[in-house]
Amino acid sequence: MKLRLISFLLILCAAAIHAAPPNVVLIVSDDQGWPDLGCIGAKPLITPNLDRLAAEGVRATSFYVTWPACTPSRGSILTGRYPQRNGLYDMIRNDMVNYGHRYDREEYAVSPEMTLGLDVREKTIGDMLRAAGCATGIVGKWDMGQARRFLPLQRGFDFFYGHGNNGIDYYTHERYGVPSLFRGNERTEEDKGTYVTDVFRREALRFVEEHVGRTPFFLYLPFNAPHGASSFGEGTTTGEKKVAEGVQAPEKYVAMYRGKVKDERLARYCGALTCMDEAIGALLKRLDETKTAGNTLVMFLSDNGGSGNGGNAPLRGAKSSMWEGGLRVPFIARWPGKLPAGRVTDEFLTSLELVPTILAATSAKAPDGVKLDGFDMLPVLRGDVKSPRQQMFWQRRGDKAARFENWKWVDAPAGKNKGGGLFDLATDAGEVHDLSKEKPDVLKMMRGKFAAWRREMDEAEPRGPFRDY
Repeated sequence: MKLRLISFLLILCAAAIHAAPPNVVLIVSDDQGWPDLGCIGAKPLITPNLDRLAAEGVRATSFYVTWPACTPSRGSILTGRYPQRNGLYDMIRNDMVNYGHRYDREEYAVSPEMTLGLDVREKTIGDMLRAAGCATGIVGKWDMGQARRFLPLQRGFDFFYGHGNNGIDYYTHERYGVPSLFRGNERTEEDKGTYVTDVFRREALRFVEEHVGRTPFFLYLPFNAPHGASSFGEGTTTGEKKVAEGVQAPEKYVAMYRGKVKDERLARYCGALTCMDEAIGALLKRLDETKTAGNTLVMFLSDNGGSGNGGNAPLRGAKSSMWEGGLRVPFIARWPGKLPAGRVTDEFLTSLELVPTILAATSAKAPDGVKLDGFDMLPVLRGDVKSPRQQMFWQRRGDKAARFENWKWVDAPAGKNKGGGLFDLATDAGEVHDLSKEKPDVLKMMRGKFAAWRREMDEAEPRGPFRDY
């Protein structure tokens, strides 16, 4: 009788362990190009930890974000909704920095970077997971608004250490003159002078250590690396306009690339990427040491295509463009025992799938009435099914694009990325051969699908901060 009871209790314990919801770590890099992983082999990049993540998980090669620059892309990562549906469909950015302007605190306090943000009616993945009993933390770049009502502690997160705006100087942690790191709801200069990737590494490890083995946790780790610093180079001007400094990185990392890449700016970009990779490696090691890795879903992506990274070849274009180089990004997912190791998939997937996937993995639910624009991609990553995604749409002011199956339509009438056409990505991922004249019926179909999507977005319940309602 006692043996039966012991056996029964052991079965119950094993079932409880098996049913324990997983931890989730979502890592986002900033302006990292589609080819910018060491394991791809296109560039002399040193990213052993991301390469290890890919070797132990699934890497997707046709993965897209919802906008070709920071703010709207990250808004979709957090909400699972198109920027045009959640309202954050343009940058929250002060344009006076384009002219070398430095802000004082009073001026900055009434600027767009302080007064605009993700509509407070929007629910983030933090809201959804916290409601399910998960400990939630963000370390890094928030970019969803800096007024208190917009900050993470009011948007579903228990912990926040990072910056609320687009970018900062990696050492002073200022945004063109304004101290920009927050601990919780308050600005802090406690780590001024320390390279910010090292700060984010420390705080991410601290968050994991505080929650491992106690409660399921969600760590959102959005780096600002390898984005250019929000500061100006000393004494460098072009006419009336000061030149941005570019990416900053510690000397030991920059030195790894001198003589391997074409110039010092690119060496700094690569160095910042390798430093970030080491921070990710420290986190993966801590998951291993705490025997947490087996029950942790780790996902990694860039927020948009590469800029100042030496090019995104074979893809055309870069950050801010509707070409593949602006919208297609690296993506990796690892979940030991639940996802195969070393798999590479070219299935059509997007960042709109992140929230539904996390909800499915954790058995959490989206609030009633919230329309999500993606789906659970775990079966696709496992290779069990083909991706149900057939189409995707993008708009950045006058620039438009759509993908349907392997067809891609681009209409960019102005600016440095001017151009457009109809392309078959199955044979022309570089978007070189415009088939508009050869395939007028397909072109008409693509324009019609875009128009239908635009009507759906316009008919959605309006959200700020930009929409007129």
